[in-house]
Amino acid sequence: MTPLNFKHLHYFWVVAQEGSITRAAERLGVAVQTISGQLSLLERQLGKALFNSQGRGLVLSDAGRIAQGYADQIFQLGEALTDAVTNAGSESTLRLRAGISDGIPKLLAYRLLSTVTSMPADVRLVCDEGEFETLLADLALHRLDVVLTDRAATVSANLKVFSTRLGEFATGLFATPALADRYRPDFPKSLDGAPLLLPTRHNALRGRIDRWLEQSHIHPKIVGEFEDNALLTTFGRGGLGIFPAPLALAEQVASQLQAVPLGAMSGVSEQIYAISNERRIHHPAVEALCAAASQGQVEPRV
Repeated sequence: MTPLNFKHLHYFWVVAQEGSITRAAERLGVAVQTISGQLSLLERQLGKALFNSQGRGLVLSDAGRIAQGYADQIFQLGEALTDAVTNAGSESTLRLRAGISDGIPKLLAYRLLSTVTSMPADVRLVCDEGEFETLLADLALHRLDVVLTDRAATVSANLKVFSTRLGEFATGLFATPALADRYRPDFPKSLDGAPLLLPTRHNALRGRIDRWLEQSHIHPKIVGEFEDNALLTTFGRGGLGIFPAPLALAEQVASQLQAVPLGAMSGVSEQIYAISNERRIHHPAVEALCAAASQGQVEPRV
């Protein structure tokens, strides 16, 4: 079989990101005909169409989505290779590849990782967001140094990873000022019938919230369920409903999401774990992250 031409693959990769051959050509500084011709050569070699036309743009075919996944890995590894060789023999830059589970609050991830960026060493953060299982697979393949998530990993013969609890953060309910004025009086009884935005049941926090609602005999109107916490808070910022967030981040929630706290949910907390490949952590940045958490520098449960 003819070896893969990586220039053809790179052109495909950029087209997949841009959704248009014209935009890809502008980004790469080459002619549209050049990209179109090399894309055709790649499709001919693979024996599959990689794109389907959709309006004025292109969408990936089933084969294209598979090819894009491999291209992502290839060019990310290429970047890592360049970085490693460039910095060989130099300790001036410390690279931390962190995976962030899409279920944890991004403001909380920032708070945790800011302890790394404040290290004396020059740290370069490379962050990847995704689903829990996907991030664990990348960790097992050493594409990531650490995964921040809301649950501990199950250790198995096929997946030897280790979990360190970074902290437990008391969780409250937040809302836009208009909703807060309406539902704050007589909280939490006022939540009966109130519009509520929640994580999906895949998220560990959801079970704790459901138990709190049941024990408090509250029956809100659940208007949205979200796998991605960033999307949940975006809808909350828009005033669609009341949403959960760590109480320790009330100032950041107010400034970035224009939302204010309604009240705490007694016994409900967000638990954050750092998952690594080794029981004894050797990466200096991961060590600093775990040490800051153990010393209470990331504002644990209040």
